[in-house]
Amino acid sequence: MTDLMAWNADGTRMPYAMHAQYLRRLFLDNDLSEGRYEAGGHPVSLSGLRMPIFMVGTETDHVAPWRSTHKLHMLTGAEIRFVLTSGGHNAGIVSEPGHPHRHFRVATRMQDGPAPDPDTWLERAELREGSWWPEWSSWLGSHSGKAAAPPSMGAPERNYPQLGDAPGRYVLER
Repeated sequence: MTDLMAWNADGTRMPYAMHAQYLRRLFLDNDLSEGRYEAGGHPVSLSGLRMPIFMVGTETDHVAPWRSTHKLHMLTGAEIRFVLTSGGHNAGIVSEPGHPHRHFRVATRMQDGPAPDPDTWLERAELREGSWWPEWSSWLGSHSGKAAAPPSMGAPERNYPQLGDAPGRYVLER
C-alpha cells in the first residue's frame, strides 16, 4: 500500500505483522463480519454478541464509511447506541467538547429490535450540537457499576515498589 496515512506507518503503535494482519483480515478480506476471524482459536461470532455496544461513525470517513460500519446493526441483535459525528476519519473522532461547529446524530436500537437500514436510521436519529464525547461519557456511566477507588500501585510485599505517578517517566523520555 503506497498511500498509507502517517499513523498507519507508525511502527511504534502496532507491530508490522499485527498491522498487516489487521488490514488484510479485517479490511481486505472482511473476516470478522464473515465469521472467519478467530480469537483464542475460536471464530468470533458477531451474531452471538449480547452486550450493549456504543458505536461511532463519522460523516465523511474515507477509511470506514459510516454506511458500511452501520451494517453491524444487521450482524448482531445486541443493543447498539450508534453515533454519527460530523467530520472525517480523524477530525470526527477527535472533536473534543468545546470544539466549535461540531454536531452528531444518535439513536439506539434495542436488543433484538429491528435493524434499521442506514437511510431510515439517518431520518430517525436525533441531531445534537457539539461533541459526541459527553454522549459517550453518559452512556459509559449508565452501563458501569459504582465508582471505586483505584487499587494501589506496585506490590511492595513482593518487592515491586511503585515507580512513580501515572503516566510514568517513560513518556518524558526522548
